Amino acid sequence: MAMRKQAGRPGIKLKKTVRASAPAVAELLLEIGVEELPYHFIVPALASLKESAERLFRDQRLAFQSIRTLGTPRRLTVVVEGLATGQTSIVKEAMGPSKTVAFDQAGQPTRAAMGFAAGQGVAVQDLQVRQTPKGEYLFAVKHEKGQSATSVLADVLPRLVSALTFPKAMKWNETGVRFARPVRWVLALYGGVVLPIEAAGIKASDRTRGHRVVGGGKWLSVRDAASYVKILERQGVIVDPQRRRQLIQEQIATVCSKTGFRLNEDEALLDQAVYTTELPSSIIGSFKEAYLDVPEEILITSMKEHQGFFSLRHKQTGKLVAHFIAVANNRVKDMSLIREGNERVLAARLADAKFFFDEDRKVKLADRGKKLAGVTFHQKLGTMEQKQERVRKLAGFIAAHLYPGQDELRQACDRAASLSKADLLSGIVGEFPELQGIMGGEYALHDGESAAVAQAIREQYLPKAIEGELPKTIEGQILSLADRLDSIAAFFHVGIVPTGSEDPFALRRHATAIVRIMLECNLRTDVGPWIEHARTLVSDHGFKGTPDTGDQGRRRIVEFLFERVRHYGRVVHLLRDDVIEAVLKPAYDKPLDLVDLGQKMKALEAVTRKPEFDPLIVGFKRAHRLVEKEQWTRDPVDPAKFQHAVESVLQQVVTDERGRMAAAMSAGDYHQALEALVRLKPAIDAFFTAVMVNADDKVVRNNRLSLLKEVDDLFMAFADFSQIVVQGS
Repeated sequence: MAMRKQAGRPGIKLKKTVRASAPAVAELLLEIGVEELPYHFIVPALASLKESAERLFRDQRLAFQSIRTLGTPRRLTVVVEGLATGQTSIVKEAMGPSKTVAFDQAGQPTRAAMGFAAGQGVAVQDLQVRQTPKGEYLFAVKHEKGQSATSVLADVLPRLVSALTFPKAMKWNETGVRFARPVRWVLALYGGVVLPIEAAGIKASDRTRGHRVVGGGKWLSVRDAASYVKILERQGVIVDPQRRRQLIQEQIATVCSKTGFRLNEDEALLDQAVYTTELPSSIIGSFKEAYLDVPEEILITSMKEHQGFFSLRHKQTGKLVAHFIAVANNRVKDMSLIREGNERVLAARLADAKFFFDEDRKVKLADRGKKLAGVTFHQKLGTMEQKQERVRKLAGFIAAHLYPGQDELRQACDRAASLSKADLLSGIVGEFPELQGIMGGEYALHDGESAAVAQAIREQYLPKAIEGELPKTIEGQILSLADRLDSIAAFFHVGIVPTGSEDPFALRRHATAIVRIMLECNLRTDVGPWIEHARTLVSDHGFKGTPDTGDQGRRRIVEFLFERVRHYGRVVHLLRDDVIEAVLKPAYDKPLDLVDLGQKMKALEAVTRKPEFDPLIVGFKRAHRLVEKEQWTRDPVDPAKFQHAVESVLQQVVTDERGRMAAAMSAGDYHQALEALVRLKPAIDAFFTAVMVNADDKVVRNNRLSLLKEVDDLFMAFADFSQIVVQGS
């Protein structure tokens, strides 16, 4: 039986070969019309929509030029430019049995050959015999012509809609599709023609809807993305979020210019305004000046959290003014009705806030704190009263360790910590949890506590974000460190440790805050005793812990902090991973001065840029491998056993540079310490060039290995240079 034979090409299972022909292209416009979405759902949904579309089109072999998304609270839209009108055709190749198995002695196909052909959907006579590195094998070659884009899109677009996920979703009809809000219409155009698809039980059309009020919510027919944007804008919908953002910023700037106020900048609030509106209109409103007697944080938070209003400050004094900016989702000739409505609602909110504030001040923090025994910190870790007591003891310990002999500082830290959690039981913090600490500081001043104590309470939760503001006072830094270190020690004690992306108690954020405070506030000290004391305080409360005890439990916390040091070094100082590891690897069982470790890393990173550094590390690694691998007596170096001048030179250089390096290390001048190592390079190179370390004479060999051990020890006194990656090592 005749078979096609093709020699010289190795067989590859299921190989796909893309044809070079470039298909025609058209534009795809898909809009999912919905009931109003929560504003914080929209950005992730648009990002997911874009990512899923890109992945689907690539998987379906539909080439495209670009994908962009648009969106408002009532619509999620994706526009695909230059989408191919058909799938790319491919050639599929599958390798089958060997020729000797596929044919009998008479050259007829065996059951193996026929089974392979049937499985691949090709005729036996169309199988090819090819020469491969393993011998001659059968191949099935299938030419798969691409389908039209219309038929592919009819299949994948409904999946694109149903695959979108949200923090909360609902079912609202018999299709069972889950979405954040009910889907009310679907617009799907490809090349100006409606795609015959159905998503969430709704058949696609070429129609969308305008603004509920300005556009009357009437149906609008569109042809393509350009007409879609223009027609919607005429009907009160600015569909591009970036245009809405720019418009809001311009409107606010105009208001501020006319009034002499300046905006209290808040990017999160700006995002909220962008994604809660389709036609943003910024207006200024006012409230009673009597409310300015309430702490500004309460006013700002009440305006932001309850109403989504921007607060304003006086341009010259910087003080909060009795005005606000609201971004309405409407535009009418007389905006006074909208302004008056916003003012009435805000007045009620501010009245509530003032009531809470006035009532809170009737009870002193110290008295309020006595009720913390009834507040659970965590079911495995007791009450908030116990948490506060641990923080108090730890803060005093840290203060005495950082600034020995400063009793006034220690007492301030002790007092601040003993009141630190009391405001959790206040009315204002119950209404606005984000004001915890801030209100504690306010109430502490009202109770007659010192400014240092009040400020420490106020700063205890700083930084609130990875790049947030740090505590400015020493007392605030100490209280923040104590609170965070206690949380880490406590949760580690009961086995609640972050894994993967799971970190429900924000322990990574706590560790990052500790690293930032220590490094950016230049707190030079060994944090090892702090860790031990924190662990002891938790253990003393009798909580049931994990089997990790002693050094093992301590090392887990140190490693957790070091992981944040790694992240900080990479992101903030752009340090190499191998440089970070070289400094951290030997640091686990040494005093944990994070500032010192950071300075070492930066100095090492700087020296890696020197042209002589890589060759130096090649020489060091050669010495390091020899002293690690070889067996020898490890006796001290004996100059009398030297047989070559380079041995004496290397020993002398090591002796000289050891002294210089030790002096530089003691002074914290790590750049000079590394320069001492760099100066070893000529002597190390000369040594390896002139002598054979593994000499036949064992006495000479042992002496040379001992000399290299001195070189190795000198390098390792600074960092573990075996972690450094260079070419040729």
